Amino acid sequence: MKEMTDETSRPEAAFVLLVLQATFWATAGLSALPFVLGGEVFMLVLGAVSIALAGATTWLAIGLVRHRKWARRLTLILEWITLVASVLLLASPLGANKGPVALLVNLALPLAVILLLRGRRMRAAFGITTPAPR
Repeated sequence: MKEMTDETSRPEAAFVLLVLQATFWATAGLSALPFVLGGEVFMLVLGAVSIALAGATTWLAIGLVRHRKWARRLTLILEWITLVASVLLLASPLGANKGPVALLVNLALPLAVILLLRGRRMRAAFGITTPAPR
């Protein structure tokens, strides 16, 4: 009979997805930099913000693997903000990319991280206790 343990590999799966997301943001930041040479100075700010966001996401991913409470909380906040912003961007009449890659990267990836990090079992894995009902 299989022994049940409280160990779960969901933080490691979230780590992989967050590193993938950080890679996409870093690539977007680096690809914005050549436009600065063409006179689009504001692209320098956008590129720097994207690279900083990639660094912060990598830092959160490392915190998840180490089972830090703050990392789980901040990751959930970041992913919810990313998901809501992506839905608003896809719903707007702007010229945003609405293809399958954009849907996977902007919607499915944050949703997968949120689903991996939620639930009673994940709170227990991070040492977050809920008070007993009275």
